[in-house]
Amino acid sequence: MSIGMIGKKIGMTQIFDKRGFAIPATLLQVGPCTVTQIKENRKVQIGYEYIQPNKLNKPTIGHFKQQKLPCFRHLKEYTSNNWEKLSIGEIINISQLNENESINISGISIGKGFSGYQKRHHFNRGPMSHGSKNHRAPGSIGAGTTPGRVFPGKKMAGRMGNTQVSIKNVSILKIDLQQNIIVIKGSVPGKKGNIIYINQK
Repeated sequence: MSIGMIGKKIGMTQIFDKRGFAIPATLLQVGPCTVTQIKENRKVQIGYEYIQPNKLNKPTIGHFKQQKLPCFRHLKEYTSNNWEKLSIGEIINISQLNENESINISGISIGKGFSGYQKRHHFNRGPMSHGSKNHRAPGSIGAGTTPGRVFPGKKMAGRMGNTQVSIKNVSILKIDLQQNIIVIKGSVPGKKGNIIYINQK
C-alpha cells in the first residue's frame, strides 16, 4: 500500500481459529478515501466521508473547488514514496491492503477525566490499617529547601487519556471488500465511532 487511509472503529468481537481458540478482534470500516492534494515533498492529502458544503468554512470549500472535488469531512496528510504515481481524485480502498502484512493504527484514546496518581501512573497505595493516615495520598512531591521547587514532569494526578495513541504491527485477520471492513487482531485506541488512521509499509 502506497499511502495511508482513514476509517472508523465499529467495535470489538472475537473470532475462533481452526484450533478453537478465541482471538480478540476489532472491526474497522476503512475508506474509500480520495486523494485531494499532492505536494512536492512526498506529502499526499486524502479525504474521507462526504459532507455538505454549508457545514464547512469558505477556505476549505475553496480548497475543494480548486481541485474540482466534492467536500469531505476529514482530511489527513501522509508521506508516500509513490506520490508521483498518484493523481488527484484517485480513490483508495482496502483492496490495496495485504493480509499477510501488518499495519499501523493510530487514534485518540478514551478520555478518563481527572485521575489520581494510582490510576494514572500505577503507584502503590499506603497501608490500610487503622493507624495509618496515608491511604491514597500522593505523599511528598518535593526535595526540601534545595531545590525548593517541584521538577517539571513529576508524575502526579491529572488528566488521563484523550491522547494520540499509535499501535504498530497489527495483524489483519480478514478483509471484506464489499462493505469496506477489515478485522484486525487485538484492540484499537478510542471508542466506537472514533476516527482512526492506518498505514501499511
